[in-house]
Amino acid sequence: MTPPTAQDDFEVWFLTGSQHLYGEETLRQVAEQSRGIADQLSHAQPAGAPAIPAKLVWKPVLTDHDAIRRTILEANADDRVIGLVAWMHTFSPAKMWIAGLSALDKPLLHLHTQANVALPWATIDFDFMNLNQAAHGDREFGYMLTRLAVPRKTVAGHVSDPRVVEQVATWTRAAAGWAATRSLRLARFGDNMRYVAVTEGDKTEAEAIFGVQVNTWGVNDLVAAVDAAAPADVDALVAEYEDTYDVATELRRGKERHQSLRDGAAIELGLRSFLEGGGFGAFTTNFEDLGGLKQLPGLAVQRLMADGYGFGAEGDWKTAVLVRAAKVMGAGLPGGASLMEDYTYDLTPGREAILGAHMLEVCPSLTSAKARLEIHPLSIGGREDPVRLVFSADAGPGVVVALSDLRDRFRLVANVVEVIPPAEPLPRLPVGRAVWRPEPDFQTSVTSWLQAGAAHHTCMSTAVSIEAFADYARMAGTELLVIDETTTERGFENQIRANAAYYRLARGI
Repeated sequence: MTPPTAQDDFEVWFLTGSQHLYGEETLRQVAEQSRGIADQLSHAQPAGAPAIPAKLVWKPVLTDHDAIRRTILEANADDRVIGLVAWMHTFSPAKMWIAGLSALDKPLLHLHTQANVALPWATIDFDFMNLNQAAHGDREFGYMLTRLAVPRKTVAGHVSDPRVVEQVATWTRAAAGWAATRSLRLARFGDNMRYVAVTEGDKTEAEAIFGVQVNTWGVNDLVAAVDAAAPADVDALVAEYEDTYDVATELRRGKERHQSLRDGAAIELGLRSFLEGGGFGAFTTNFEDLGGLKQLPGLAVQRLMADGYGFGAEGDWKTAVLVRAAKVMGAGLPGGASLMEDYTYDLTPGREAILGAHMLEVCPSLTSAKARLEIHPLSIGGREDPVRLVFSADAGPGVVVALSDLRDRFRLVANVVEVIPPAEPLPRLPVGRAVWRPEPDFQTSVTSWLQAGAAHHTCMSTAVSIEAFADYARMAGTELLVIDETTTERGFENQIRANAAYYRLARGI
């Protein structure tokens, strides 16, 4: 069983605040109207499909301290619940929310809306005003959220506005990614690449901050699983390859390199069974530690990523975490997510671009084209020639994100990019690859990235936008530096300095 990426089993609870001051008739109307708002959000389909990628569950109107606290504790204890949406339909005195908000352990979205779009100017009276007073009820709630330093996303506007729906949907996707991270088990096969700094990291701190369990298994534990692959299962998987991809002639049945394809299939079967058996949702490999593997896993890694697993090369477990989160956030959307690495540049003035790839392990979810399955020598790893999928990523908007351990905190750095077709064919680069132009321009982007100490391994997503990663970072309480069209080198450097002070103070003494 592959790790689930769909959000169908997740729930977001819709909480509505009021009080008993207004009487039972008003509270009945509050309940009716809040159900209507929740129903509108649940069934909003601006792109022809439900925008909110989780089940939105309406809860009875909250009017007192005990009900608020119990509801939030119930949400905390329910693994299906990935977050709460809160709206103060009337005026809900915020001291009633202190105990509940102090116990809150799930992401929160503060929805500042109201039941009506336009005001009924000719008939408006104080009964209407008492019922429809989110304009100051939500300000009371916002004050308490700030007073208690509760991290949250705030969305303002009517739920009939597609912009409001999109913001709520993006936050829901980020909450799903955060839930996946907090329950993630990650298997490292061997250690990270020798002498490399940025792939190191504090795994204990990672579990404290992100919830991910990062542990190591010997590569030969994986080899045993590969050796246990049944020939009939290898036959079936090879047949699947031939149906799914454009397979090079030399790899086909009866041809001279077919055994290499069978070896690649056995690696996939063994790796998949090991991950499924251990309940892992992400993993790493290292070309310096291959044990008894005949090939560096290439095709197997690509296909597992396509199925939703997080992956980091060379032992880079932090990137594997990001890829898994991005897979869950982007489930069901066009595009994909993959391990990526900035490899080399086209520095032609006026058309500067970055060519990204890796040795073998780029996810085919980045392309809608039929990938080609090929075999070629690999000058590192000291093993037989590995099989791999060869393709270029589809053109379109994307974001590349890196996670670094700065000793006193983790730092996310994200760059908004435009993926473009390669300027010319790449007949001698038989790997999955992507070419992109970074915002705001090449020099500002790369200078800022280097100033931030951001990693060379990244997660590239062409499914979700920078807003989803910003929501995710807020949920994690983790620093995020964004490089986009508004970035300047001086402003970015000043932000790095300011953040150094802020995050040190925010951790406490």
